[in-house]
Amino acid sequence: MDTSSPAAFVNAELLKMYVGRRVRALVQVLRIEGGAIMGQSTDGHQLAIRSSPAFPISNFIEVIGIAESNQSIRAEICRDFGNKCDTVAYNRLCQLANGEFKSLFL
Repeated sequence: MDTSSPAAFVNAELLKMYVGRRVRALVQVLRIEGGAIMGQSTDGHQLAIRSSPAFPISNFIEVIGIAESNQSIRAEICRDFGNKCDTVAYNRLCQLANGEFKSLFL
């Protein structure tokens, strides 16, 4: 496993802690606007995903990239997670990875 450039698990609320750093987030595609995907994070907030390929509306995607602001990520990798995903579980993973179990994550 390559650990040279870890990506923190984040939701929209946690994104502000990682501006300028590599992150990983799950979003549901809401629309595509000017080359950016507008999506809903697992905690219900909207995020802009820049430099990403187009995905079908309502699909879930995992984005790995650099947090540009507290509401946007510049995508390096986008993975299609299909049209069903357990957002509650992923959101809880983000909370645990940044909370009491932070030491277990890169």
